[in-house]
Amino acid sequence: MSRVCTVSEPDLWCRTLCLLLVGFVCYALPWSVFAALPLAGDNQPVLRIQGSNTIGAALGPALVKGLMQEQGLLDIRIEATGKDNERRVTGQSAQGRRVVVEIAAHGSSTGFAALKNASADLAAASRPIKDSELVELEDPDAEQVIAIDGLAIILHPHNPLARLDTEQLARVFSGEVKTWEQLGGVGGAIHLYARDDRSGTYDTFKELVLARRDKNLSPTAKRFESSEQLSDAVSRDPQGIGFIGLPYVRQAKAVAIVDGGSQPMLPLDSLIATEDYPLSRRLYFYLPPNEQNPWASALVRFAQSARGQAIVATNGFIAQTVLAMSVAPAPQMPEGYQAIARQAQRLTVNFRFEEGSATLDNKAHQDLPRVLDFLKRHDKLAKRVTLVGFGDAKNDPARAALLSKLRAMTVRRELVRNGVVLREIRGFGAQMPVAANTADEGRIKNRRVEVWVY
Repeated sequence: MSRVCTVSEPDLWCRTLCLLLVGFVCYALPWSVFAALPLAGDNQPVLRIQGSNTIGAALGPALVKGLMQEQGLLDIRIEATGKDNERRVTGQSAQGRRVVVEIAAHGSSTGFAALKNASADLAAASRPIKDSELVELEDPDAEQVIAIDGLAIILHPHNPLARLDTEQLARVFSGEVKTWEQLGGVGGAIHLYARDDRSGTYDTFKELVLARRDKNLSPTAKRFESSEQLSDAVSRDPQGIGFIGLPYVRQAKAVAIVDGGSQPMLPLDSLIATEDYPLSRRLYFYLPPNEQNPWASALVRFAQSARGQAIVATNGFIAQTVLAMSVAPAPQMPEGYQAIARQAQRLTVNFRFEEGSATLDNKAHQDLPRVLDFLKRHDKLAKRVTLVGFGDAKNDPARAALLSKLRAMTVRRELVRNGVVLREIRGFGAQMPVAANTADEGRIKNRRVEVWVY
C-alpha cells in the first residue's frame, strides 16, 4: 500500500482519510504499518536484525520485503552480503533514496547479545529469552510471537523407522544408543547431525529433549550453522538422523514423535498450530527495552497482520491464522470428547497459561482477537462455542478435572467480555496429555484450553 499520511498529521484526520481512500476501517491492521516510516542517512540501515537462522534465512527477509511494499518502496531486493547467513534487503523511495535493512542470522543467542549491546534494533529468536540473557525487558510487549514452528526429527528417506519417543531421542543424541538395531531398525552405526551451539533450534532441542533427561549432545555429532546444509546432509546419509526446523525437512523423512503418554504425532500443520506436537515451538521477535526503532515496531506489527501471516505460511512455517478443523473421534478419547468431535470443529489455537499461574500467557493474549474475529466472521457468537480444558496429572482426578474446567472459565471470561455467549464448558482433567507430566515444560503444555465451534 502506498503512503497515506505522515505520523505528524492529526490522528483523527489520518484515520478519516484512510477510510475515504481504501474503503475499510484501517484499524484492521496495526496503525504503524500504514504510517510512513523515517528514512536513514545515506548508506545507513533503517533497521538491523540479528538472531535466529531459522527466521533470518528466509522468513525475516520476506517479512522485511513485505513491510517495504506496504511502505510503497520500489525496486525491493533481497541480496547476499558476501558473509555466511547474512542478508541485506534494499528498496528505493519515490524520491530516489535508498533504504537498507541488514539481517544477520547466526543464532538466537547472538540476537539477545546484540540487543544488550545496542548493535541490533530487533532480535529474532526461535526460543524464549533466558533469565541470563534478560536485558531489562520489563515491558511485556517486548516479546512478540510471529509464527509457530516444529522441530522435525529427520532420517534418510529410505530409513523404515516410523516413530521415536523423546526418551529414545535423548539416548540417541547423547550417544548412549549407537546403532539402528538398538531402536529396532537396521543400518548399523547411527550418524548424528545437529545445529551449532548458537542456534535457537539447538537450544530448543536441548531443552525439550536432552536437558529434561540430564543428557548432553554427543561430541560425535556433526554441527551445522545452516539448516539447509544439515537437512541435505541427512538426506544423503542412510545412517543419518538430525533435528531441524519444519521448513527445512526438504528431501529427508520426518518421523512421528511420542512424549510421555501422548499419541505418536507427525509434525503436521494442525498439530503444530495448536502446539500439541511434542517438538513444537514459538518463533519470536524481541524489541529492545528502551527507545525503539519505528521500523522494528512496524515490522513486528506487520508480521502479525493478515498479510504478514500469509508470508509466514508461504515460507513453510505455521501462521497464527485461526481455522476450523475436523477431528476424527478415536477410542483413546473420553466419550464426552468424542461426542464433541462428532458434532463440532476444533479451532487451530490452544490457550495456554503463564507458568504456575491461571493467567493467560503472551501468545494467548495475542490469540484472543484472532479467535474473536473468527467467531464474528462465521456467526458463532451465540451458543456456538464450547471450551474444553485440560491439565496435568494430580493425585486426585476430581481436582485435576476441576482445575481444567477453571482454566476454561478464564478463557470464557475474556470471550464473554467481547459478546460471546458460550454453549458449554467442559473439563477433562489430565486425560489426553500432549506431553510428559514429569517436567515443568510438559505440565505447562498439558494445561490448555481448546475452542470448538458448532
